[in-house]
Amino acid sequence: MNTADSRTIRPTRLGALTAVSLAAAAALALAGCTSGSGDSGAEGEAGTLRVVTTTTQLTDFAGQVGGDDITLTGLLTAGASAHHFDPSPADLLELGRADVLIVNGAGLETFIDSAVESSGFDGTIIVAGDGIDLHEAEEITAEGFGGDHDHAAEAVDDHDHDGDGESDHAAEDHTTESHASEATESAEESHDGHDHGDINPHLWTSPQYAADMVNEIAEGLGAADPERAELFTENAAAYTERLYALDEWIAAQFDRVPEADRVLVSGHDSLRYYLHDYDIAFAGSILPSFEDNAEPSAAQIDELVASITENGVKAVFVESSMSPKLAQTIAQEAGVTVVDAESLYADSLGASGSGAETYIDATIHNTRLILEAWGAAPDELPSVLQ
Repeated sequence: MNTADSRTIRPTRLGALTAVSLAAAAALALAGCTSGSGDSGAEGEAGTLRVVTTTTQLTDFAGQVGGDDITLTGLLTAGASAHHFDPSPADLLELGRADVLIVNGAGLETFIDSAVESSGFDGTIIVAGDGIDLHEAEEITAEGFGGDHDHAAEAVDDHDHDGDGESDHAAEDHTTESHASEATESAEESHDGHDHGDINPHLWTSPQYAADMVNEIAEGLGAADPERAELFTENAAAYTERLYALDEWIAAQFDRVPEADRVLVSGHDSLRYYLHDYDIAFAGSILPSFEDNAEPSAAQIDELVASITENGVKAVFVESSMSPKLAQTIAQEAGVTVVDAESLYADSLGASGSGAETYIDATIHNTRLILEAWGAAPDELPSVLQ
């Protein structure tokens, strides 16, 4: 089991629309309608990059890196899920005017190819997931529950935290593509052409992976706007230091929880990398899929109830993008608590006033919620996270 004191944190490197639909979208824009939770002005600031992001997490990351030096629009709003997102005409109009599109990759945004084609977007696409070792992510995705995941055999440097100030990602040449059709292909494939369709796409749930994604975004924005590249790099460095502090704080919390109690059931398979980083065993999910709109069979529900009982699961958690009804039924049948009054934020960040509006706040919220359901009291946050 990892201990907080032994963890070495090192910096990481960075359908086409009809004419009628386009006209309707243009009319919306002229009427002053904008879309996206991260929209910072329909017309933008002179000389700044117009940046469109897909997920709410990417909107937060891009805002941290670009600050007031980009004009930012997020396609997905709080509570929305990329698994079943359908861009509106206004979304497509905004995308068509953008200089940069930031996507997660790893097969998350199944809508993005048609959105790029429909909008006429021809700018730079940054695939944030390209900052991550996707072969490692594929191995983590393939891990099973309990005995298939040997915590004792794992070194503390799950993400190669070797403390040498250099990231193994730095040796990889993650170039951004300006040609839309070529760039969107990189969201589905690695650089050697290997299909990553079996990768759990919720890469951001690991703060270490989040830091890699932030650095990839900074590099891509710097390539698109060389005059501000140094500023983007500095902003990313300041933000990733907070992500490293977040990682350290979370590790210290779970290190105090007995291994037998570190077993989790979620609404869908959305927290795989978070669980891996902090040696939490995954006993299963209500929806047997990476997606939050799958349908479990009666046999799969029975198997999950049996797993909950056999492995001493204390609580079933529900993500904010899901209905709690099935979780309530399963928890009642298994005789355990269901945590649904406060949800986990996995696919989306929280709405205004939720206390989970940013990636860091949402991850702190998730950690506290899990710990408290397991009967553990979280420590105070370090000052850098307050």
